[in-house]
This record gives sequence, structure tokens and C-alpha cells, in this order.
Amino acid sequence: MEIIKAILLGLVEGITEWLPISSTGHMILVEEFIKFESSEEFMEMFRVVIQLGAILAVVLLYFKRLNPLSTKKSRQEKINTMGIWYKVIIGTVPAAVIGFLLDDWFDRHFYNYIMVAVMLIVYGVLFILIENSNKEKETKINGFNELTYRTAFLIGIFQILALIPGTSRSGVTILGAILLGTSRSIAAEYSFFLSIPVMFGASALKLIKFGFDFTGMEMAVLLTGMTVAFVVSIVAIKFLMSYIKRNSFKVFGWYRIALGILVLGYFFIINR
Repeated sequence: MEIIKAILLGLVEGITEWLPISSTGHMILVEEFIKFESSEEFMEMFRVVIQLGAILAVVLLYFKRLNPLSTKKSRQEKINTMGIWYKVIIGTVPAAVIGFLLDDWFDRHFYNYIMVAVMLIVYGVLFILIENSNKEKETKINGFNELTYRTAFLIGIFQILALIPGTSRSGVTILGAILLGTSRSIAAEYSFFLSIPVMFGASALKLIKFGFDFTGMEMAVLLTGMTVAFVVSIVAIKFLMSYIKRNSFKVFGWYRIALGILVLGYFFIINR
């Protein structure tokens, strides 16, 4: 049963990590019905480290594009690839610094269903409003060569907001990037690339705090969840990139609002 639970949570993580709908919001709901027999410390670590599977999907799908050492690339192509990495590093700095300093504080003060539900609804509304206001505007940034270091850093500042559960890391970085003039595809891809160092760092931090002291079952549960998240993430990323070529993010905004209302309603009923 523990392995089946890990598979279900891996499915949820793989789908919701990349779509701008908040993996945390979904995890909170799912964990109401699927509870591991492990300690709360293990569950706290599992929620973060399972994301490594999702990250490996990005590495696999974009390996050729992100590999500056490829012998098949010209000198200029290698320079362009390193440029992407420099912009990723710059965009990572704000959230990495604040996250390292205030990780426990954010968990203690914001990890609750009310905050998650509110953030789901607030950013759902923002997706709809921003898409409506940008409908007739032409995007200024349609390639990574056009993405300046200043804009990359500003998108990174938006990513700080993702430390509040329910915000959605991909959602807030995509919104920030669109507001700063990027196309939907560049906003989504930059969000994917930013996730690589951010999630590796967050996972390492949680593993160190947990102490690598796993039972055999806990190790099996963690590896199963990561593997499922990896496979499902590949499908989710391909779907999102195909979808946004012809559609806006408004449908995700409406979905977030509906989910936020569902979370509030569910917990209101069970806490009466």
C-alpha cells in the first residue's frame, strides 16, 4: 500500500509541478486521503525531494539545448548556451538567498490550507487579468538572446513569491516573465530552467535536515515517487509547451480559482 500511495503522489507531482496550478495545493488535498505510515519529518522531506524526479525530466528533455560542452555545437552556439546558464544563475539568486535564510519560517507561518487556497485564487485571478490585458500586446522577448540579465534577475525576484505555498513556482515565474514582456513559450522554458538549481538546492537542504536516515520502506517509497514524477513530468512538459503555442494561460487561472474554493470548502466542512 505504501508503494501505491507513492505512485499516486508521484502522478500528482509530475502533473502539477510544471502546469501553473500549484503542486503544494494539490499535495495538501491528496494527503488528506493518502497518508504514509512514516513520520511527519519524512513526509516533509518527501514533498520536496520527490521533485528531483520532475527535475530530471527537464534535464532529459532539454539536455542538448542546455549542454554547453556538446561537440555538435559551434563556438557561437556554446556561447549562447552558456548565456542561458548565466541568466538562470542570476534568476536563481533572489529565491535561493531568501529560501535559505527563511525556509523554516515560511513553512511555519504559511504552510496551511487557508494560505494555500487564498494563493490559488489570487494567482488564478491574476492569470486571467494579465492574459486579458496582454491580448493585443506584442511580446518584446521571443528568444533567450533577447532576455537581458536585468530581466532575468527581475523574474528571479518574482520567484521569491513562490516560497509561499499555493503560489506555484512555475506560475509566479511565468506571470512575472509575461509582465516583463516575454512570450509564453520563453516564460515557460525559463521557468523550467530556473527550477533546476532551485529544486536541486531545496532537495539537498531537506535531505541534510532529515539526515539520510531512511528505513528500507522509506527509501522504496521515495524512489518510487521520484520515478513516477519523472515519467509523468515528461508528458506534462510536452503537453504544456504544445498547449501554449495556440492557447493562453487563462484556463489554468479558472482551474486555480475552482481548486482554491474546493480547498476552502473541504476544510471548512471537516473542521466544523
